[in-house]
Amino acid sequence: MRRLLLALAFLALALPAAHAVQPDEVLKDPVLEQRARAISSGLRCLVCQNQSIDDSNAPLARDLRLLVRERLTAGDSDKAVLDFVVARYGDFVLLRPPFNAHTVLLWSAPFLILLGGAAFAWRRRRGPATPGAAAPLTAEEQRRLEGLLREKQD
Repeated sequence: MRRLLLALAFLALALPAAHAVQPDEVLKDPVLEQRARAISSGLRCLVCQNQSIDDSNAPLARDLRLLVRERLTAGDSDKAVLDFVVARYGDFVLLRPPFNAHTVLLWSAPFLILLGGAAFAWRRRRGPATPGAAAPLTAEEQRRLEGLLREKQD
C-alpha cells in the first residue's frame, strides 16, 4: 500500500502543472473566458520562453493574460487580439510563429541540419576514393629516395 501511494505521488509530480491563471483574472462570461484561454495558450511567455502565458506564473505573463481578457471584453475578435499582441512583441510571442520571410530560417533549420548530417555521413561512409593510394612522388622526392636507398645498401 505504501509503495502504491509513493508511486501515485511521483505520478502526480510528473503531471503538467496547473494553469497559472489566477481566480481574479477569470472572466465571468464563460464563452469569453474560453476564448481567452485559447488565445493565451498560443502565446509564449517572454520571461519563461518555453511556456505559454496560460501556464506561466511570471508577472509579465499575468499582464499579457489581463491584456488578452481586456481586449476581448472590449469586443475585439481573436485575430485582432493576436494581431495587437504580435504588433507589440513581434512573432516571437507566438508559440507557433507563421512561415514568412522573417521566420524562414527558423522553419528550415531542422531540415538543413538533417540534410547536412546526411551529407556528412554519406561522405564519411564513402571514404577516400582509393584507400591507401598516395600521390606520386615529385622528381626531387624520387632522387632523394633513391639516394637514401643507395646509402642503406652501402
